[in-house]
Amino acid sequence: MNERKGFSLPGIATLLALIVAGLLLAWWWFAVLKDADPAGIVLPVALSVLWLFLLGGFFQVQPNEARVLQLFGRYAGSVREPGLRWTNPFYSRRALSLRVRNFDSDKLKVNDADGNPIEIAAVVVWQVVESYEAVFEVQDYESFLKIQSESALRQMAQNYAYDSHDQRPSLRSHGEEVNQHLREQIQARLEKAGLMVIEARISHLAYAPEIAQVMLQRQQANAIVAARERIVEGAVGMAQMALKRLEVDGVVELDPERKAAIVANLLVVLCGDRATQPVVNAGTLYSG
Repeated sequence: MNERKGFSLPGIATLLALIVAGLLLAWWWFAVLKDADPAGIVLPVALSVLWLFLLGGFFQVQPNEARVLQLFGRYAGSVREPGLRWTNPFYSRRALSLRVRNFDSDKLKVNDADGNPIEIAAVVVWQVVESYEAVFEVQDYESFLKIQSESALRQMAQNYAYDSHDQRPSLRSHGEEVNQHLREQIQARLEKAGLMVIEARISHLAYAPEIAQVMLQRQQANAIVAARERIVEGAVGMAQMALKRLEVDGVVELDPERKAAIVANLLVVLCGDRATQPVVNAGTLYSG
């Protein structure tokens, strides 16, 4: 079964009709009591009881709220029209919020794709879109959301490495892709509960405390290596450009030995950690 529209009438119009009926019933009571006819009082009493019973059918629906109607345990439909409504007084009316809500998961300790223990948490933005499934298909849809979201978060984290310097997507470098994957995983689990995931994002990501210091050193080493590769690549390009400009402009004619010396000096200057000390070649002094 799916959600269907339940029977209800506009509350203001129904209230006015009952007020008019109540005035007519009061006038009837006055006429019956005036005639003092005991036999004629049965019908006014029955109508008065019915009138009071019908007053129990009024209820209010707040904006972004649904009322799930049940008749002796059977689903009778849902009412989403906001305002004062009237329905069968025998119906039980359960309020169900349709507003957008947030769920902040606990910090979970899982292993990433490389087997490293990490801590991860997520924020899930969700709302109820199917009142029948949310009420009758699961025992408690909020508890169901919590368990399924954390299960999807665990599975998603195992498919990605915490950090990666190659072309593989990682939890740190591919945030949008990871968040989209997480949202799809959670949504697939919540379809039966009538819930829709609007957004899912990682709110906490860190290595587990027992390996945090070691992994920090590893990240620093990887960063140094990557920086060195970039520096060397740039230095080689600058050396090639310098030699080409010297030859094109005809500043000096260079033999292979002098080219090798210039390249070596440029690489030392560009790739060194410390500032270089220039040495000026002033020639050789002879005493005579």
